[in-house]
Amino acid sequence: MRHLWSLLAGVVAAPLAWVLVSMGQGDSARTVNDWAASGSYNTADLIEPAIYLVVAGIVLGLIGTLRFSPLGPLVAGLLLVTPYAGLFADPFAVRDLVPDGWEVLDRAIPLEQPLDNGTLVLLGALLVIATFSAQRWRRWPVAAVSPASPDLESTLTDAPVVDAPAVDAPLVDAPVVGARTSGETPWSAPPSTVGKRVES
Repeated sequence: MRHLWSLLAGVVAAPLAWVLVSMGQGDSARTVNDWAASGSYNTADLIEPAIYLVVAGIVLGLIGTLRFSPLGPLVAGLLLVTPYAGLFADPFAVRDLVPDGWEVLDRAIPLEQPLDNGTLVLLGALLVIATFSAQRWRRWPVAAVSPASPDLESTLTDAPVVDAPAVDAPLVDAPVVGARTSGETPWSAPPSTVGKRVES
C-alpha cells in the first residue's frame, strides 16, 4: 500500500513542481530585468516568486527524502527528465507539446522556461538518484512489543503465599533500660575515691 501512495504522490508532485518552478522563475526573471532596466530595485518584489520556488523545493524534497517508498521519487524524476530528454530527439515537437500561454489569476506561467534552461532535468536527476539509496528500500524497523505487565493488584493477589520458617531458637530477654547489672562499669557505681578523704 505504501508503494501505491508513493506512486500517486510522485505523479502529482512532478507537474505541481513544474508549475511552481515556472511561476517562480518567470516572476523572478521579470523582476530582475525590470530592476536592470530602471536602475532601481525593491527586494520585496522577490518575495512572491521566492515563495513559489521554496514550495516547489519542499514538495520535491519531501518526495525525495521521506522513506515511504522509492517509487515516488523515481516516477517524479522520470516525469521531469523525460521532456528534456525528448529535446535530443525532436526539440520542436516537444516544445509544441508543452502548453503555452497558461494563466493563473491573470499571471502568465512560462512552462517552457524550466524546460529550456535545464531546471527540469536537474531536479529530475536528483530525484532519480534518490531512489538508489539503500535505506529507501528497507522497511522501517518495527519496535518489539513487550507483553503488558500485570497491574499491581493482580500481582499481589496472584502471588503465592510463602509461610515464614519457624524459629526454634529461644527468645532472649532484652536488657531493661536503667537496670543495674552485676558487673561493675564506669556508669554503674561511682569511683572508689569519691567521698574518701585523702590523707596527707
